[in-house]
Amino acid sequence: KGLVKPKDGRSVSTDKTTEIAKTNTVNVESVSTTAKQELNASLLSEISTLEDSLKAAPEVEKTALFKKLAQKWDDVNQPAPAAFYYESVAKQENVFSNWLKTGDRFTTAYENAQDSLVHPELVLKAFQAYQNAFKLDSTSLEAKTGLGVAYVNGAGSPMQGISLLLAVVKQDPKNIKANMSLGLFSIKSGQFDKAVIRFKTVVAVKPLPEAWFYLASCYENQGMKDEAITAYIKSKELAADPKLGAFVDRKILELRK
Repeated sequence: KGLVKPKDGRSVSTDKTTEIAKTNTVNVESVSTTAKQELNASLLSEISTLEDSLKAAPEVEKTALFKKLAQKWDDVNQPAPAAFYYESVAKQENVFSNWLKTGDRFTTAYENAQDSLVHPELVLKAFQAYQNAFKLDSTSLEAKTGLGVAYVNGAGSPMQGISLLLAVVKQDPKNIKANMSLGLFSIKSGQFDKAVIRFKTVVAVKPLPEAWFYLASCYENQGMKDEAITAYIKSKELAADPKLGAFVDRKILELRK
């Protein structure tokens, strides 16, 4: 009920996007302020110097400074401010690659957002960037996947996103991003058997630790303890993360009882 049939990613739930857009509390200043808390004094000084240069720069010099700031935030693994600067670049240089990069950074930003109020606005920004990329190249599976993932994460009806992602995997069955997203959505809807197929496809192409972890969780929820233990161990080996390792060790002890 109330779903809008997607037309190659060009339609969106107008009420939903309008509702999110009205808040409009997330901007480059707000995300930069938060991100700066993670920087040491030297990096903070470098970025502040670039920001001061941008404020004083004439219009013809701003694009170059947008690029420098975007790259600098990329270098320190802060996707949210990087995304806003890449968006500024894309508005000046309206080419597919710029909008795709903008969408990808906003996607990473909302996937890592801790603030539930910030998340929907970053999702909408990602969606808008992928829409612009799609307008420039309607054959791009990357843009279509980005749109689908954004839909599933709140830019519109999740079913619109699922339709787009299914279209992507139909054309490219081994598409990692689309399969990961479809797998996660299957977990949320309790369809662990379908999720297993998605994550097995991913690890066959690229052994991502998160894919192995989700695969283990699916096996666990299906009561397949041996398979879950094997997959958890694989995720631990690949991630080399002490916190994940400790969690996996506890999981394995539980599963072996």
